[in-house]
Amino acid sequence: MADARMNPEAPPAPDHAAIYAKDYQPPAWWVRHVDLDMDLSPETARVRATLDVEKNSGGPLRLAGDGLKPLTVQVDGQDARWTLDGDDLVIELSGERHEIVTTVEFDPSANTQLMGLYASGGLLCTQCESEGFRRITFHPDRPDVLSTYSVTMHADEAAFPILLANGNKVAEGQGEDGRHWARWEDPFPKPSYLFAMVAGDLSANSDSFTTMSGRKVDLNIWVREKDLPLTAHAMQALKDSMKWDEETYGREYDLDLFNIVAVDDFNFGAMENKGLNIFNSRYILADAETATDFDFDNIAGVVAHEYFHNWSGNRVTCRDWFQLSLKEGFTVFRDQCFSQDMNSEAVKRIEDVRLLRAIQFPEDNGPLAHPVRPESYIEISNFYTATVYNKGAELIRMMRTILGPDKFRAGSDLYFERHDGEAATCEDFVRAMEDASGVDLAQFRLWYSQAGTPRVSAHLDHDEAAGRCTLKLAQEVPDTPGQTDKAPMAIPLKLALLDPQNGAEVAGGEQLVMLTGPEQSISYEAVGDACPILSINRDFSAPIVLKSDRTDEELAALARVDGNAFARYEALQELALRAMIPAIEQDAPVDPSPVIAAIEATLGDPALDTAFKAEAVLLPSESMIGERLDLIDPDKVHEVRRGLSNAIGKALAPQFEKILEGERPAGDDLSVEAKGRRALRNIALGYLASGDATAGAKAAKAQYDSATGMTERQGAMAVLANLDQPQRVEALGDFYARYKDNNLVLDKWFGLQARAEREGTLEEVARLSEHPDFTLKNPNRLRSLMGNFTANQWVFHHASGRGYEMLADMIIAADKLNPQVAARLVPPLGRWKRFEAKRAEQMRAALKKVVETEGLSKDVFEQVSKSLG
Repeated sequence: MADARMNPEAPPAPDHAAIYAKDYQPPAWWVRHVDLDMDLSPETARVRATLDVEKNSGGPLRLAGDGLKPLTVQVDGQDARWTLDGDDLVIELSGERHEIVTTVEFDPSANTQLMGLYASGGLLCTQCESEGFRRITFHPDRPDVLSTYSVTMHADEAAFPILLANGNKVAEGQGEDGRHWARWEDPFPKPSYLFAMVAGDLSANSDSFTTMSGRKVDLNIWVREKDLPLTAHAMQALKDSMKWDEETYGREYDLDLFNIVAVDDFNFGAMENKGLNIFNSRYILADAETATDFDFDNIAGVVAHEYFHNWSGNRVTCRDWFQLSLKEGFTVFRDQCFSQDMNSEAVKRIEDVRLLRAIQFPEDNGPLAHPVRPESYIEISNFYTATVYNKGAELIRMMRTILGPDKFRAGSDLYFERHDGEAATCEDFVRAMEDASGVDLAQFRLWYSQAGTPRVSAHLDHDEAAGRCTLKLAQEVPDTPGQTDKAPMAIPLKLALLDPQNGAEVAGGEQLVMLTGPEQSISYEAVGDACPILSINRDFSAPIVLKSDRTDEELAALARVDGNAFARYEALQELALRAMIPAIEQDAPVDPSPVIAAIEATLGDPALDTAFKAEAVLLPSESMIGERLDLIDPDKVHEVRRGLSNAIGKALAPQFEKILEGERPAGDDLSVEAKGRRALRNIALGYLASGDATAGAKAAKAQYDSATGMTERQGAMAVLANLDQPQRVEALGDFYARYKDNNLVLDKWFGLQARAEREGTLEEVARLSEHPDFTLKNPNRLRSLMGNFTANQWVFHHASGRGYEMLADMIIAADKLNPQVAARLVPPLGRWKRFEAKRAEQMRAALKKVVETEGLSKDVFEQVSKSLG
């Protein structure tokens, strides 16, 4: 029947055609309600979808599909005439409203893309963002089509005793032949990307939360029964998130039920589907024996992120995918603030900025640079990037800095009130902030449309006789692909002038300066005859690259006395970069003494909390050093950084040994102080091993053997993985034997070896890619090996070019199974212009090998073709 009604004359849909933001048009038809009847088994899913469609502009009804076998198509109870345009179902319609009924069939077990409905470890589950719903049934599958949903699932009760979907369960019953069914209804209109269902043999950690209006909400975290003891931290994080969102944003949860399901095979960290969040199990399962402090913090942050989406993403969603940062940038900012309030505000800010610099700054400085609100894409999954998420969060933070917390809260209240139940735009968010505050953000909007990281220079002149200072600021926004000659940005800079002796703020204390032109000068009167020190971009108030002519003495003073924790950290980082950059660029000797003195002073300062010390004494990463160079020589960068680390380790060995001899908190103590002590111990262990490999290996093995939790054990293992010492092999063997049956911890085993800074790591990664426990089918396992390998700058960029060849082969192999995950492996090769000529050519050759592969997905094609530039 289907073949008889297809139009053989219909042109195929273009495979790699770009989609442009300027071409947005509202849908021709709205879908007011979706009713799904789903007959489920691992090998066959049959989905009957009833769509209540209502005319908007009218014309043909186009329903997106992907890999579906159409069985029946009806309009208003009658067999319909239809065509397939590529994978899309097209039905000619007239009139105002119709009932469209389609029946399709597909095989969830064959869905290695993990988009749509797929099988994972005995479960059937879904992932629909961004365009996965079209792999379940024919539908417009665009975020501006909001519908209410009812879902009836039928499955074998023995294999799938639990049947979950969005909203509330309204009915259930027994079928024939051991099958059962459940019906769920979601009263809130939502786009198709928020649809979710799960079927499987699951057990729940159940709890409840009472909202600020007194409603009881039932909470469930669904996992395999053996994993129930590993869900307590995630449950507490969920309740903390619900309370925080009420207190901070006035947002109350709106259903009587909130479900979370953990699955092993997942392309993302988690998904905010309305009332049924689906999580990568790595962001749910944790105890002290198997998870590090970093894992615990990440779990809390991701649980919060997905919960916060209930308002910033679900109740108000994005009109089109170009507005992705509307929900993601805002929600990342919200989860960052939540984590700051739950832990150390300064440490969390440092962690967020370090991530931004490690991932987003290189993105802004490479061939894949794009604005926070992109202008075009070939495959939307390629824009789930650090620019959209993390830089997008920085834009929200800047708005709060400019407006102040009270006006920002008024703006968010207005935004939610004005657009509740709608599909909105980034412009709608900014306009709500303007209307609530009375502040003109016209120039600020450029942050959404201009790509690139602004470069800001700051110079402080001091007139000793007049007791006056003049601060001269200048900005430049560099060219990026498709964008040149950019307008100046509105850049909020928190700054203060400090007394170099005691850190006292002079000239009126901290102020917020808006740099809005190419150049700007600010005068400060009555500062005295001694030149103050400039503390600028405090709290990282703007995502910029800052250049100043502050001396090493001034930076050392800032590192010692600045009352702003982030500025103090920045001064230490800049001191280290000042020591290393000339040695790399000019082959000059490294003078480690200013860095050693600053680290020693930081370690010995009783006023600083331990968690901050652990962050402050870390050297800049090799990738961050590379960002400061015109052309990167990975061997030279590694040599110089390792040399400085060695000098610090030797000079401060007594201090590091004292830290290791200090109090060891229990592994399950998750207080800020306990986490800080463990972090500082691991850093001390690393420096000690850098200064003396033999002594370091002995100390690391002792910590490994006596560890009371994964933070200590992994910290020791990370140090040993870098060393060519006998304890390395022994510890790696023990780690594998202990945790070979725990997939999440085994990911750590792969990752630690791929990240090791050893001559033999290249061969080790090649061997691990052939290991029986390595698989391309699980995104976590693939990322644990190849993600850590490509982040290992010295090893990945080996002069032989073998690292590039290995990555190209892995991309090609992964693309055949999961294009989304494969595409995310491409960016490290795309930065070829930043490296010296030989490596640049080797990287281009690897990219060419990928792009010339027959049958390449559009996901990978877009990334590689743009990278070749």
